[in-house]
Amino acid sequence: MSRVVSFRVHPAWWIAGVAFVALVGAAAFRSAPGVLIDPLHREFGWPHGLISAAVSVNLLLFGLTAPFAAALMERFGVRRVTTSALLLVGVGSGLTVFMTAPWQLVLCWGVLIGLGTGSMALAFVSTVVDRWFVARRGLVSGVLTAGSATGQLTFLPLEAVLAERWGWRTASLSITAGALLVAVLVWLVMRERPRDLGLAAYGATGDEPPPVRESGNPARNAVGALVEAARTRAFWLLAGGFAICGASTNGLVNTHFVPAAHDHGMPGTTAAGLLALIGVFDVAGTIASGYLTDKVNPRVLLAAYYTLRGASLFVLPHLFAPQPGVEMVLFVVFYGLDWVATVPPTMALCREHFGAKASVVFGWVFASHQVGAAFIAGGAGLVRDHFGDYALAWYGSGLLCLLATAFSVSIRRVAPRRPAAEQDADSACPDQART
Repeated sequence: MSRVVSFRVHPAWWIAGVAFVALVGAAAFRSAPGVLIDPLHREFGWPHGLISAAVSVNLLLFGLTAPFAAALMERFGVRRVTTSALLLVGVGSGLTVFMTAPWQLVLCWGVLIGLGTGSMALAFVSTVVDRWFVARRGLVSGVLTAGSATGQLTFLPLEAVLAERWGWRTASLSITAGALLVAVLVWLVMRERPRDLGLAAYGATGDEPPPVRESGNPARNAVGALVEAARTRAFWLLAGGFAICGASTNGLVNTHFVPAAHDHGMPGTTAAGLLALIGVFDVAGTIASGYLTDKVNPRVLLAAYYTLRGASLFVLPHLFAPQPGVEMVLFVVFYGLDWVATVPPTMALCREHFGAKASVVFGWVFASHQVGAAFIAGGAGLVRDHFGDYALAWYGSGLLCLLATAFSVSIRRVAPRRPAAEQDADSACPDQART
């Protein structure tokens, strides 16, 4: 029998706080290459396209790891998987200081850090929220997602300063130290499920169905969830829209904004500061999106977010200058508010369409996010090498965002699922159920 414990503050909030720190750290570790492209180019002479290829591998594995990580968390526990992932990031970042060849860059930045941070991607958010919260799911999803996006951006100025003053190796070693510190915190505080503490999830009323725990091979479970979801139209619309989301954020702006600004005479530290400002406003935008997701049709929210994002990307190429003007600051504020505001409504639609398997299915949807990001990260680098600037990449991404708008409004509604107990009662008394 579970031991019932009384808490002044529901432990779900402490778990969410630790998850927030882990997400901030993981995102900061993964996005650091964005400010190291130019230092590596200067030291080794590697072209932008080659360095961007390592970033593409990072982004791709970051996404493809997510659904398997969600299944591993079901099998081996969130604490073990997350701690192991942070240790992998620390090793990958530390080894970069010894690299002398491009394949080593791909191995460290692409494979090791991609696998590690992918295990703490947005499928991790979905797992924590679904286990620990019944009420405030949209809001908590927004807060945790904001942590992930904020980490990508707000630590970039620090990494840029470290790389500029003490070299890119110092920046890499700072990531190793940060990953190890966060790993210790996760191991000490994270717990698996509310019932481990003799509690129900935050906001649970007792009418919710018991959590479903997958048995068997985690990889088989993850692939099985994909096969089942892939039979639905909603999955492909969500995955297509989220691929474009990744292309227009992580793949393009996060990876290439700093070198693109540098092409127009802007110092790298100034450009990194603008990205950090995007991260600051992303906190407000994503939390607000989480709140709105609890109130407004998520399809409408997604359509609005993608349309406005596409329009802003058409304007961006005309805003670059040696010093950021008012128009660039306004772009940064807007793009920050919109950066990952798409995540809470996308999670809500996964829950609506896929029920108990929503976390793993969202992992696959997030994988498409990173496939899109990887494609654009590499493609934009090749555009820069071939044409001498990034203009074509900005315009193409803007057009894709308008396509994502069409995907979002095409997702059909699903009738709410009734509790299993109510369905069993109807089956036992069919005549009474009809009356």
